Amino acid sequence: MTTFDARPQAPSGARPPGWLSSILLDGLPSPCDAVFPLRELGTFEPACVATARRFVDTTLGTWGSDRVAFEAQLVVSELVTNAMRHGGGVVQLRLLGHGAELACVVTDHSHVPPVTASPDVFAEFGRGLRLVEALSSAWGWIISSSRDKLVWAVLAA
Repeated sequence: MTTFDARPQAPSGARPPGWLSSILLDGLPSPCDAVFPLRELGTFEPACVATARRFVDTTLGTWGSDRVAFEAQLVVSELVTNAMRHGGGVVQLRLLGHGAELACVVTDHSHVPPVTASPDVFAEFGRGLRLVEALSSAWGWIISSSRDKLVWAVLAA
């Protein structure tokens, strides 16, 4: 018999790695930085997810990071979907490369932290952040100076 911890969980290690923090919070430039403003499509448009996946594929192909594209597309799909469902709408998607790491950052309008749902094998929803956690080396969220929430995930590139 399997038992589950039914309590919602906030992401562990919610502080981004130093290199990512300096870019997101301090505004330092990054050589591999691509931004896609999803708000132009409509903050609740389901087509945003497919468009975000294509943006990831194109960007990582340009950067020569094709080998992590599938995992990055899955992570971005989950983060964009969560921003539409729970974050008051998706604002933008940002990809940042740093050495052997890739950061996927999705901005939304909410101040509510993302919560990892308790695992339920019969639930139709609630597995997205668990997938993000499984595919990334670290993930979390911060509130930016513009008062938007940035949910980030770092993958080994």
